[in-house]
Amino acid sequence: MPPLPFQGTALALSGDGLAEVANVLGVHAPEIWAVLAVETKGCGYLPDRRPQILYERHIFHRLTQGEFDDGDISDPSPGGYGATGAHQYERLAVAIRKDRSEALQSASWGLGQIMGENFAAAGFQDVEDMVTATSQSEDAQLAAMGSFLAATKLRASLQAHDWTTFARGYNGPNFAINRYDVRLNGEFQKFSMGVLPDLNVRALQLYLTYLGFHPGPVDGVAGEHTLSALAQFQAQFGVQQTNTIDEDTVARLRGALPSIDDMSHAA
Repeated sequence: MPPLPFQGTALALSGDGLAEVANVLGVHAPEIWAVLAVETKGCGYLPDRRPQILYERHIFHRLTQGEFDDGDISDPSPGGYGATGAHQYERLAVAIRKDRSEALQSASWGLGQIMGENFAAAGFQDVEDMVTATSQSEDAQLAAMGSFLAATKLRASLQAHDWTTFARGYNGPNFAINRYDVRLNGEFQKFSMGVLPDLNVRALQLYLTYLGFHPGPVDGVAGEHTLSALAQFQAQFGVQQTNTIDEDTVARLRGALPSIDDMSHAA
């Protein structure tokens, strides 16, 4: 079948990508993982290789001056989200038919869930460029978050672990309703005292998911489900059985993914 709209290469986060953003923000990995864990549970893509999004009807209402208000896709009050995942793209598709640019700006994109309307602060000329980048890699998604935090001066509160100030600026004035600051602090403490996600394991989990296997959550921890899914992949693709998860293992999995061009030709 042809690729879905917004379906890209969807490459996993790399060590270089993480280190570059940590350097830009003047923080270490635990601070970054804390934000990602709260925003997207640490994964920037759906199993179908589209970026994680959340469509915000009140943003669309504001950007279009209420022209398309219907209580669903456009409304002055936030909410009405429905299910996460593919359903958010269904809602976005309806809004795109009304006004594409404003619709894309009304969704939050990728690992850090940066709103499309913040494309300039995230380092892009327009929202189309931002969406294209977030479809290609988690490195690009994280870089957009880093640029946004630098542009809005929120990196200072991240550096200081001032979670209340950070939450207010990043999540909005109603952050306390969802205990956003408390959750950020909890995740930071966990990552500071424990083991950080293994990026090779995490990439393997993401690519196994794309291929239709079931490794469990994309969390960088090689548990029973991850090792079982790896064994199934190795058996199906004729790869020597091993529980070793390293760059070579990830490269084999990445090489097994159909390219977007191949998906187009298969239509």
